Amino acid sequence: MSSLASSPPPRLIGDELWTLFEPLIPPQRLAVHGRTGRPRVCDRDVLEGIAFVLSTGIGWTKLPAELGYGSGWTCWRRMREWADAGVFDRVHQAVLDRLGEQGELDWSRASLDSVSVRAKKGGELTGPNPTDRGKAGSKYHLLVDAHGLPLNVLVSAANRHDSLFVEPILDSMPAIKRGGRGHPRRRPVKLHGDRGYDIPRVRRYLRRRGITARIARIGRDSSARLGRHRWVVERTLGWLLSYKRLALRYDRTAVTITALARLAITLICARRLPTN
Repeated sequence: MSSLASSPPPRLIGDELWTLFEPLIPPQRLAVHGRTGRPRVCDRDVLEGIAFVLSTGIGWTKLPAELGYGSGWTCWRRMREWADAGVFDRVHQAVLDRLGEQGELDWSRASLDSVSVRAKKGGELTGPNPTDRGKAGSKYHLLVDAHGLPLNVLVSAANRHDSLFVEPILDSMPAIKRGGRGHPRRRPVKLHGDRGYDIPRVRRYLRRRGITARIARIGRDSSARLGRHRWVVERTLGWLLSYKRLALRYDRTAVTITALARLAITLICARRLPTN
């Protein structure tokens, strides 16, 4: 552990992202009867600890104190507080707003896909995975723009059909700012999907929303024909699973796994933020 203390890992939260994150953190609660206890670990170090757990997959209780992030319990507890306050959703929107203002988001087409992972300890938002011999698993549903930047993510049980999440993932999209004088956007012009989304209900919903469906038809269209546009979502799903705490799920609660998934797509988006 001495090597960790002498050469701490590089920061995972850049200055640009922290500038957007910091104003969204709820103020610290007042001490009861003037008691302060141990000095409070600063919020940025705690956020680094959460991102470290997310990236490495290390258990919360095994987070090395030498890294200066505070205890794993501190990071987990504060992550839950921030999740309950909607911080992770709002900071992702703030990053998308910044990218939209800079013209980095391409709303001409979006792609939707999912990936299933094993849930080692079961828990909420899990179910028998039909592709993993019925073992408990979860599924990440990911919506990306034409460049592959993640616009939204939802977590479900592994046995839930993909078509059930088209409406929720699009309806929960906030209005994202754009450069110039254009109105904020919350829906793409076209939506690409594989045969798993070829359901009449899905096509009717997209028509009502004014979104052109580019979905492979069962028994008629080849998914490969649409692959020239959909490969971006498959690449981004690979980026999502590079965060090891998501690739093999250990966290049992819906709040925790959803917060981690939201933080992961925020970190992916933040790679496109300008650096000083």
